Amino acid sequence: MKLSPHLLLNAYSQGIFPMADEDGAIYWYDPDPRAIIPLDNFHVPRSLMRTIRRGQFEVRVDTAFRTVMKACAEPAPGRDITWINQEIITAYSELHALGFAHSVECWRAGELVGGLYGVSLGGLFAGESMFSRATDASKVALVYLVERLRRGGFVLLDTQFMTDHLRRFGAVEIPRIEYQARLVHALKRRARF
Repeated sequence: MKLSPHLLLNAYSQGIFPMADEDGAIYWYDPDPRAIIPLDNFHVPRSLMRTIRRGQFEVRVDTAFRTVMKACAEPAPGRDITWINQEIITAYSELHALGFAHSVECWRAGELVGGLYGVSLGGLFAGESMFSRATDASKVALVYLVERLRRGGFVLLDTQFMTDHLRRFGAVEIPRIEYQARLVHALKRRARF
């Protein structure tokens, strides 16, 4: 079944998201437990706040969505293949064109050096992936994302799986049943990215 905006939005509204396997096949996930970052408990390390205050990066939103996705799909140390294939890039780019997927980008000297992208639906923002080509660039993008979500009335930042990196920012794991309850509440919200 081809990924389409309608299929993706239907899946996210049920707490399910796709990932491509090494063979290019798309598989659907609904992890238990689920990782989220509570927007009211987001923690910014002091050293990162200093980086932000120094203004090393120009932060932009939605100016290079497809480029951010392609950068997230590139191999990285310890990861030769990612779950983002061409079918996923195409489908999420269509979601972006419809206003349901967004990127937060860090630029330096006119070059894209870090960023992230995800899906917004009601008061849910599902963070999909991030990349960094400069120290702290993806972290700065995350800080800007959280501030934007708070201002826009979002209530749920889904990070899907826990990592040590996200744990430092206050990410927690919750049971699937609790995630589903939060998702129902979030989908009723009128948030604005």
